[in-house]
Amino acid sequence: MTRRPDGKLTFEVSGVEKGPQDECGVFGVWAPDEEVAKLTFYGLYALQHRGQESAGIATSDGKRIVVYKDMGLVSQVFTENDLATLTGKLAIGHCRYSTTGSSTWANAQPTLRSTNHGTLALAHNGNLTNTGDLAETLARIAPKNDHGMHATTDTEIMTALIAAQEGKNFESSALAILPMLKGAFSLVFMDENTLYAARDRNGVRPLVIGKLDHGWVVASESAALDIVGASFIREVECGEFIAIDENGLRSTRWATPEPKGCVFEYVYLARPDTSIAGRNVHTTRVALGAQLAKEHPVQADLVIPVPESGTPAAVGYARQSGIPYGAGLVKNSYVGRTFIQPSQTIRQLGIRLKLNPLRDVIEGKRIVVVDDSIVRGNTQRALVRMLREAGALEIHVRISSPPVKWPCYYGIDFASRAELIAAGLEVEEIRRSIGADSLGYVSMEGMIEATTIAESKLCTACFTGQYPIDIPADLSAGKNLLEIVNRYE
Repeated sequence: MTRRPDGKLTFEVSGVEKGPQDECGVFGVWAPDEEVAKLTFYGLYALQHRGQESAGIATSDGKRIVVYKDMGLVSQVFTENDLATLTGKLAIGHCRYSTTGSSTWANAQPTLRSTNHGTLALAHNGNLTNTGDLAETLARIAPKNDHGMHATTDTEIMTALIAAQEGKNFESSALAILPMLKGAFSLVFMDENTLYAARDRNGVRPLVIGKLDHGWVVASESAALDIVGASFIREVECGEFIAIDENGLRSTRWATPEPKGCVFEYVYLARPDTSIAGRNVHTTRVALGAQLAKEHPVQADLVIPVPESGTPAAVGYARQSGIPYGAGLVKNSYVGRTFIQPSQTIRQLGIRLKLNPLRDVIEGKRIVVVDDSIVRGNTQRALVRMLREAGALEIHVRISSPPVKWPCYYGIDFASRAELIAAGLEVEEIRRSIGADSLGYVSMEGMIEATTIAESKLCTACFTGQYPIDIPADLSAGKNLLEIVNRYE
């Protein structure tokens, strides 16, 4: 339950297990001849899947920066009148899912700071792993520079650290701070006249550059470029800093690239119409399904997906196996945040709020159900029960990723390791727990092969426990670290 600035309470519909959630989507545009706020709105709309807790846009007319942000979906936060007040030649935007700092208005982005060189607005996708150390660094310089914390996020710390630098301009200040940051971060930020972007040395989270007829765009995913009519140019490279103004785009390499792109972007997080590292996400998911069929064949009458994320893999499984594909589950896309507290009766319905079976399609058939992952197992358990009630003779669950055994510290809000069902149970035990007739996960080797990316260039920590970026020994405080230990009071 969250209280909005206007006093309203928002509730998450309970009984429906959250899947893995990415932290955020970011978008930036420099285009003096365009309506930059509207371009940013539609860019964020295309990135809504990356974060549904809050949204914000900052614009500059060359003299001042204005920020508008609130809790809720992009379509809920902004009206036509709101966007009309956000005028200028450049803008950045953000849609958030919290992995550092709680879900409150104060933690919505973009952040905003006054500095010696003007105003700084910043938006971030990812998660830092040395937040505590950075907070201590900021605490030492904050009294002198009056750059204390205004929120409880790693984004706020980055903004404050850049603002506290005494460099000759924003670029030198940012380049002084970037090497101090550890973890995953894809940033867009701005002053009154220039759009900036930066990506961590490992490139864990995606970030791409696009070209308008008379401007530039930076976004979390290439699909957002398509939506606003920008042509894909390239990815922001690992360890790269870029600046865009009236003189065009200039690039600085601030760290040696060590690519470790998140493999879960291909499995679940990114839009299917996005391409990452030259590989289309939809194509990868279809290949994952085909690999599943090779590794875990079964005699069945119908392949159905858990919509929407399981759909491409189900298509691949059906093609490879020769088993007909069908839509056996109907998804309500509007379930999520609501201002109405669900009654006990509605709570008990659980997954039916989100998914409902097509009885005429399922009844009397042996079903293969394809999903992208199993986190706690609650959703699959309820789903299997629901399909049996709809008359399925057999239910064979197939998962287009290996078992998730480890939490992510780089920007995905997985459950803790104690809550991850695969961390404590073997596959056969999980099968019995969810009540399926059989259960099969794609192998690690099969997943890597489907991406066509070298394993050495991917982060697979949530499956293997091998973290490519050092993580703190004590992470017990989780995303509320800066709220539990407030070093600024």
